[in-house]
This record gives sequence, C-alpha cells and structure tokens, in this order.
Amino acid sequence: MLMDSIQIQEVLPHRYPFLLVDRVDEMELGVRIVATKNVTINEPFFPGHFPEKPIMPGVLIIEAMAQVGGILAYKTAEAREPEPLGKRLTYFMGIDKAKFRKPVVPGDTLKLELTLLQERPPYWKLQGKAYVDGKLVCEAELKAMLADA
Repeated sequence: MLMDSIQIQEVLPHRYPFLLVDRVDEMELGVRIVATKNVTINEPFFPGHFPEKPIMPGVLIIEAMAQVGGILAYKTAEAREPEPLGKRLTYFMGIDKAKFRKPVVPGDTLKLELTLLQERPPYWKLQGKAYVDGKLVCEAELKAMLADA
C-alpha cells in the first residue's frame, strides 16, 4: 500500500461520508494510479438506493474514480514543483464516455485504475476504469483542473 486513508486525507479535502477511496495500491507519477474502495452495507446511500436491493449509485463510482485521479494529479504536480503546493485542489470538470457494466453491491471491493491521457497544466484528462473481482463494472474519461483552493 502506498497511501492509507490518513495520507489520502492529506491530499483530498473529502471526508465522511464523501471520501470514496480507502487506499492507494500503486502509483506511477504522471502515468497511472490504482486504488481501492471497499463497499460496505454501512454506506450512507444504501438505505435509499435501494432499500430492497442495495446498489452503489453509478455517479458515486465515477466520483470515486475522480478522487483517485485527483490524487494522481496532485502527487504528480507536487513532485514537479520546486515549492510546496499548499492548498491546491483538484476540481472535477467533466465526464465523457461513461459506461456502467455491472451493479456494485455491499461486500464488493472496487479497484479503481486511472491512466493519464493528456496533461496541459493545470488541466488533466484521465481514463478511469473500475473493477470488481477483475471484471470491469464502470469506465469513463474524466477531466480535471488543479487550482488554488
């Protein structure tokens, strides 16, 4: 594990119930990142989505990918900058080509893989894929911007 939940919170501003990344497993700065989100029945969205058949909302899978992409953007920029980044945030700017292939349910472990497609500071474009047990459950192209908070 490269980053645990405490280290992730040093980079991302998100907190419960909106922090959707549990750990970072792999990271190659400026190239790719792999992270994990453990999905439990205790997630605050399950009572309403859906009471009889809990399914993780697709938009939250996309948000989890965006958060992981934000970690990659921040850590890459941090490694390249001569001065500390301070209070910079990665702002989510767009989604293209989103596809949902299989429901994500309590007990699943999401593996979130993001690959950098294009970087034109301060803008980032990433390909995101989410897997459960090695099967693709969601994919999308994400756009983000690294800017002062």
